[in-house]
Amino acid sequence: MHARTEQRLRRIVDAGGTALLGRSRKGIEKESLRVARDGSIAQTPHPVGLGSALTHPYITTDYSEALIELITPPFADVRETLGFLDRVHQFVYATLDNELLWATSMPCAVGDDRQIPIAQYGSSNIGRMKHVYRVGLDWRYGRRMQAISGVHFNFSFADDLWRLLQEEEEDAGTLQDFVSENYFAIIRNFQRLAWVVPYLFGASPAVCKSFLSGRASRFEELDPSTWYMPYATSLRMSDIGYQNKNQTALGVSYDSLDSYVTSLGHAIRTPYPEYEAIGVREDGEYRQLNTNVLQIENEYYSYVRPKQTTRSGEKPTHALRARGVEYVEVRALDVNVFEPSGVGETELRFIEALLLYCLILDSPPVTAQALRVINYNELTVALRGREPGLKLQQDGRWRPLTEWLAEICLDLEAIAAILDGNVEGRPYAGAVRAQLDKLAAPETLPSARILARMRERGHSFSEFGMVMSRRHESWFRGRGLDPAVRTEFEALARRSIEEQRAIEAADDVTFEEYLARYFASSA
Repeated sequence: MHARTEQRLRRIVDAGGTALLGRSRKGIEKESLRVARDGSIAQTPHPVGLGSALTHPYITTDYSEALIELITPPFADVRETLGFLDRVHQFVYATLDNELLWATSMPCAVGDDRQIPIAQYGSSNIGRMKHVYRVGLDWRYGRRMQAISGVHFNFSFADDLWRLLQEEEEDAGTLQDFVSENYFAIIRNFQRLAWVVPYLFGASPAVCKSFLSGRASRFEELDPSTWYMPYATSLRMSDIGYQNKNQTALGVSYDSLDSYVTSLGHAIRTPYPEYEAIGVREDGEYRQLNTNVLQIENEYYSYVRPKQTTRSGEKPTHALRARGVEYVEVRALDVNVFEPSGVGETELRFIEALLLYCLILDSPPVTAQALRVINYNELTVALRGREPGLKLQQDGRWRPLTEWLAEICLDLEAIAAILDGNVEGRPYAGAVRAQLDKLAAPETLPSARILARMRERGHSFSEFGMVMSRRHESWFRGRGLDPAVRTEFEALARRSIEEQRAIEAADDVTFEEYLARYFASSA
């Protein structure tokens, strides 16, 4: 660890920040496709028993009506976060009628895009806007790219830690500005190191032939229905996943909150000829919200985002401008097929340590050349991460991936020791050690284990996905749902439906007026 980095970490410890680090908040958003017993994407509506996808705080949908998104509140103890996620899964399975949650990030049995139903959110203006936005994604990119599942890790440091750091650094500005500035420093450093996540946790090295629909020139055939790349870690995070082909030229800046909001706002206001050719409406039916490079902020793809909780109908950029960065959303995790809930304690503790590391590292601005390097490293690891002798770019030189990652993990051991404190079992140290073990034995990486399992058992990707999905179903159904948990979530479902009806009844302007007001509001 560089002396300056170590010094900043030591200042946090000496100032009494160790206990405050233990109060960091961790939340999860986990996506899963509902599928029929044959693995095909469910054509049924979002189950009424789960509540309203528009207003339920913990159970909603992402792009598709079949793409369930399960959300936890933030907890200081990651085991509480995972415990909540487990209970939500149990309730979902207690409600599903002869359907499964697909266990992998990449979908299967996609004959054509029309088999992926676009999510519906009711008749309110906000509900219609959410639906039309997704219709626009279909016109722009197609539906199958939007049906890929992932796990998002929401993380924030305790407010008291920020106050302590501001005092230690003798910063005379507002606390809100100090916090936002440091979260953007974290984001820039995480971008530089983001390739670590798909390498260590990537779990999508193969895909159904139906998903690629003939676009497979780079792929090898694993079996008659499966394409794969021999050294891929995360096809989800590669260029076959959800990418806006026009975003590389956007120039969205992470140098500060102001530059981020300004550059993102510019993209939302800039017309794009290809989307102008699609049009906004045809025969009275909306095709997209507008013809700009981005319809709304959420269309912008990134491994990590600055976030502020939005109020109803509020733009994300407006929330950031008004109240600063509240937390960061790490979006680089594949669904962990070997965990029933799709994510495990070890990977979350490792990423938490990595985020603290990103806080204490120097974080210079990301130049255009630095961004090209970041994009190169991310894509290279997603497609070829386990390739023997693979080298990445760092500070103008080529470095073996394994050498660079070993250096990072050694630094993280010092971080883990502080996060562990006197906790029995030293879980953070164990999480870092587990990654060093993978580095020494790349065949134990999730992406390698998936390919090995498929070969050993003669399974196609579809068969592997079904086996794991049924296994997870048995895990959740076999334990039974606590009656108190059932009562709690049934009440939440009923309340969310009532809230949706109230929103629909309260609308007092047309949809066209609603959109005009929304896009007229300043960021």
